[in-house]
Amino acid sequence: MGRITRLPEDLANQIAAGEVVERPASVVKELVENAIDAAATRITITVEYGGKKLIRVEDDGIGMDPDDARLCLERHATSKITRADDLGAIVTLGFRGEALPSMASVSHFRLRTRARGSRDPRDSDSATQGGSDSGTEIRVNAGIIESIVEAGGPEGTLVEVADVFYNLPARRKFLKSDAAEAAQVSRFVTQLALCYPEVGFTLISTGRKVLAVPPVASLSDRLYQLYGDRQDLVAIDREFGGLRLHGFIAALAEQGPVRGPQHLFVNRRIVKDRTIAHAILDSYSVATNKERSPEVHLFLDIPPDRVDVNVHPTKAEVRFRDQSMVHQMVRHTLGDALGKGPAPELTLHTSDVLPGRPLQPSIPGALAGGSFTSRWAPPGAAPSYNPIPRFEPLAAPSAASVETPPAVGVPEASAPAVRPMIALGQFRDTFIIAMDDEGLCIIDQHVAHERVLFERIMQRLTTENLESQGMLVPMILELPAAERNALISRADALAKFGFEVEEFGGDSIKVTAMPALLPRDECEAALRALADDLEGLDRGLRLEDSLKQIAATTACHAAVKANYPLTLEKMHHILEELRATAYSTVCPHGRPVMLRITRREIEKNFDRI
Repeated sequence: MGRITRLPEDLANQIAAGEVVERPASVVKELVENAIDAAATRITITVEYGGKKLIRVEDDGIGMDPDDARLCLERHATSKITRADDLGAIVTLGFRGEALPSMASVSHFRLRTRARGSRDPRDSDSATQGGSDSGTEIRVNAGIIESIVEAGGPEGTLVEVADVFYNLPARRKFLKSDAAEAAQVSRFVTQLALCYPEVGFTLISTGRKVLAVPPVASLSDRLYQLYGDRQDLVAIDREFGGLRLHGFIAALAEQGPVRGPQHLFVNRRIVKDRTIAHAILDSYSVATNKERSPEVHLFLDIPPDRVDVNVHPTKAEVRFRDQSMVHQMVRHTLGDALGKGPAPELTLHTSDVLPGRPLQPSIPGALAGGSFTSRWAPPGAAPSYNPIPRFEPLAAPSAASVETPPAVGVPEASAPAVRPMIALGQFRDTFIIAMDDEGLCIIDQHVAHERVLFERIMQRLTTENLESQGMLVPMILELPAAERNALISRADALAKFGFEVEEFGGDSIKVTAMPALLPRDECEAALRALADDLEGLDRGLRLEDSLKQIAATTACHAAVKANYPLTLEKMHHILEELRATAYSTVCPHGRPVMLRITRREIEKNFDRI
């Protein structure tokens, strides 16, 4: 007996049906999803001219018997659901029974399928028994069945969609170029391959093998197949309230201005969800004000009865029963992971030295056989500190000091497990050189101090305003009208940080007080930078976003500058304070705090491994 049945009219009417053939990529997506639902372990996709001329998808799944093969070309004929209650607990990718008949109505369509375990009529044993359960081939042109014949072939299903929209020239002319359509196909196949590592995928585009990934055991293995060795990604995995969120996200310090791929899957279904997308951006914005679209590969597993996938014809949107819980879980899980994210690693390259030519010492003094005097202490003076101090762990600021506690019971993040670093010295009065058991670190002293001050400021704002100091002589600043208005309109917010500003006629403002932590000579530069930053923001910006921008700019101008000598005690202090911050890898503006040279990299360059 076949598995495919025609849905009753009342059930069919409850399905969010609609157009499923928008472009070649949507054909590929539907066919590959059908193959996955059919328990395929290997799927081969072939497209020509971006899929306009030909789309062929072949799988080794369970296939169909002759009755199911005929029935699958009728609308609302499916094996995925049978009654209305099934719509509330969908566990398959497909369920509407519309894809194949929609494709067949706008193309030259061929279906060849053979059920798993059936006999091939090409075999002698099958021929003597009549081959009653052999394969089936059906050809359809523009929705009209032309032939149904018995056919041999491997177990599984092959579907060919040729000349898509050939009978709808008005639709066909709206397709993009071959390259653009091929890129969209590749994107869909890559997403599905990422989501199903246990399935092997091969994509051939106009005779060129674009993708070939055999089945693997884990998501990390598939990620390596698709993107290579990615040390800049942070693994996440958290379960709470019956939900599980896992995958990989870009580390804060690795984010640049270029948009990264964002792959979101709910119950292994490709989705575009505003709730999750907002939570992702919110997670990154807590740590940095830099606008970015971070690379993420996120998988949310949720009970089927708590998510509705029947809300859009393309099945690309979902609706959660508890939207707030999903948002909070994504936001806090990513926030915790970002706070513990690694610093970018440096790769050492061996210098080009001729064989047999000795290396000349590049550093005078001790390395050249002479004496080396520390510039952090007077000549002949004994150090007043332990050269290798033993650090006691510092308590990290509470989550409430940086962000609002979760509205639902999402577990709070523990303090970042950052190994204490020992300051060794300064390079060019700008970078702190430090070490731990894992290697060497180069820390930008200004960026590190800026991160520390930013979190200190945000912590203080949760309970009170920043300390302010009045000016004996008010400062008069002349600014462009737009920038002046940006400051005056946010006078109350500026007052929380210790700035007191008021209009002074024309395009001028008067400053009568400034934050106590800000050096006097930095006040004007800080306000001008703030005016420029705030003027460039959207007018609908939330107050909390304005506060973060003001805090980031204030911290930047109050932090220790480059080309400023530090004592070792001050270096130790910055490193200890940095270790206690929630996001120690980037400053509020998105610049990396440190670069790391791992012990393995050092040993490799000394030929120890």
